[in-house]
Amino acid sequence: MIDKATVDLLTKLSLTMFRKNFFGIYHGAISSKLDQNHFLINTSDAIFDEMTEKSFCTLNMNKKDYRWNMASIESHIHQTIYSNIHEAKYIAFGMPIYTTAYTFEHDNIQFEDFFGKTTFGNLKVYDPGDFSTWYQRNALEVTKYLKESSNNVMIVKGVGTYVYDRDVHQLVKKIAILENSCRLLSIKASFD
Repeated sequence: MIDKATVDLLTKLSLTMFRKNFFGIYHGAISSKLDQNHFLINTSDAIFDEMTEKSFCTLNMNKKDYRWNMASIESHIHQTIYSNIHEAKYIAFGMPIYTTAYTFEHDNIQFEDFFGKTTFGNLKVYDPGDFSTWYQRNALEVTKYLKESSNNVMIVKGVGTYVYDRDVHQLVKKIAILENSCRLLSIKASFD
């Protein structure tokens, strides 16, 4: 049984994050921990600006069944984060354009605007190394990085951004500040 209130919440947030370019049409993942053993995540064929109840599936963290084959490619990462970071209630992964583009030329994001600086200060850009093995390694690397992070955000060079939070509104706020701040840095660079 799918939790309708959670589906409605994630559907609305998905549309908002799609409109802000955090999610692509088929690119990204959003999930919510339902209890100690289950979480809700988008399916692999979810279209983020047209999410419905069929765009989500409930997965058991301790037992992989047929639903894991329907779920997002990011499911194993979300499962590992939920199992190891108990504060995580919501997780999102996306490829925000300005943030991801900024990672190609920088190893660190030094925020200069008020909201970026006061929220994050600066953020390290994680180098994933060999892209061809990223999906074999990422669940452990992302979880380890996020456990050691003080701001619940991981920016992976050329891959995208992972964010988790206990409060869904704080998660969305961090995503918005991050992308808007990187956009400002990009615009600033065009004046140089």
